[in-house]
Amino acid sequence: MFDPVEKLKQFIRHQSISADSKYKDGMQGAQRFVSELLGSLGFKVEVVKTDLHPIIFAQRGSDPSWPHVVIYGHYDVQPADPLELWKTPAFEPTIIGHRIYGRGAADNKGPLMANIAAVAELIEANPQLPLRISFLIEGEEEMGSPSFPKFLETHREQLQAADFVYLSDTALPRPDQVVITCGLRGLTLFDLIVETAKGDLHSGLHGGVLHNPIQALAEIIATLHLPDGRVNVPGFYDEVLDVHPWERDELKKLGVDEKAYKDFLGIEAFYTPPGFSPAEALRFQPTLEFNGIGGGYQGEGTKTVIPSKAFAKISCRLVPNQEPDKIKKLVIDTIKARAPKDVRLSFVDQHKGDPYVVVPPDRSNTPKDQSPVLAQAFRATEVAVKEVWGKPPVYLREGGSVPIIADIKRVTGLDSIMLGLFLPEDNLHAPNEGFDLGVMKRGTETTKRILAAVAKG
Repeated sequence: MFDPVEKLKQFIRHQSISADSKYKDGMQGAQRFVSELLGSLGFKVEVVKTDLHPIIFAQRGSDPSWPHVVIYGHYDVQPADPLELWKTPAFEPTIIGHRIYGRGAADNKGPLMANIAAVAELIEANPQLPLRISFLIEGEEEMGSPSFPKFLETHREQLQAADFVYLSDTALPRPDQVVITCGLRGLTLFDLIVETAKGDLHSGLHGGVLHNPIQALAEIIATLHLPDGRVNVPGFYDEVLDVHPWERDELKKLGVDEKAYKDFLGIEAFYTPPGFSPAEALRFQPTLEFNGIGGGYQGEGTKTVIPSKAFAKISCRLVPNQEPDKIKKLVIDTIKARAPKDVRLSFVDQHKGDPYVVVPPDRSNTPKDQSPVLAQAFRATEVAVKEVWGKPPVYLREGGSVPIIADIKRVTGLDSIMLGLFLPEDNLHAPNEGFDLGVMKRGTETTKRILAAVAKG
């Protein structure tokens, strides 16, 4: 008997932090755990080596007449810092009430385990299930999936034989409302470094004769937004794709409680571009954010120093049809044009990802050449959600990014069905990450019904 909660506990215990080399053993342990688990279900498992962390590619079913679904997930997690803010040990799964706590519980070990459990139950009930299933599980999602594009190229033909991708790495707004994510924001990230003197200087001996790089940095980044919240970069909004009326209608079905949202965030007021509600701004509008800033002395007490350099980490979340490289160039060119002439600028490129949109069937803008199996899977998803959750799903773009979904579409042509399973209170990327076990159970049953319906054809 497959016990998904016990399997999830084992999975969480592996400290699979991909971005930190100190956790190499945890990464290897998580990879072996998933590989052996899928192997025990009868999958042919290939562990594909990369320059960093292996990709698990597991397959079952070889009859080309069967429908073929690729189930995506990732076994790596974010760092658990700051550890002192955790109420339970970050890598010792703890069940309190209806929730399980631990790093990776919601992102993405819990949702992935729900999908593995659905497949296990289906195969146990029908070992000859007429459905080809490929699990594609990577170990670098939390660091931008640098090895994934190469994998897609080398496995292009095998993946192109599939009909669609299925995943649960997106969000639910609340436990009783399923969202099928039909759009993801892209992103582009880079570091801005501002330098002046060749070394740090005594602020008493040299203050007043040169531009402090922290001040210069603040002056530069302050120009990148208008007072009303819009991004103040020429051309930034030129390619933004219009929102279709059906998308706004779907969003209205959520009935977002703005006061409750403010309370949840702990803020006094929203700061959204003119003409957009908070829910619309989150899902339909691009952003320019400062994710980190630093320079000078950071320790306890004081140190009267003029630092030689200061930096800011900048990211832009992008919407269709914005191109990451084009937007990055627009922002960097704007920074160069507005920077004081007495400072030196340098830029460090980070990862990027294209925005992605898929249109469910029967909408005004559904592509005429949409795959029949994909359309069938969307309809099966709607039926399964109604049956399991008691109400139909809402089809929405999401504010977050899963860059590999756009990469899959670009390289293989495959579209994705994204069934959200984590909640706002699950604290993704933060201390006390948790996962609702009731959501997990219903997610498992939903996925099982969707795959069974696709298998029937």
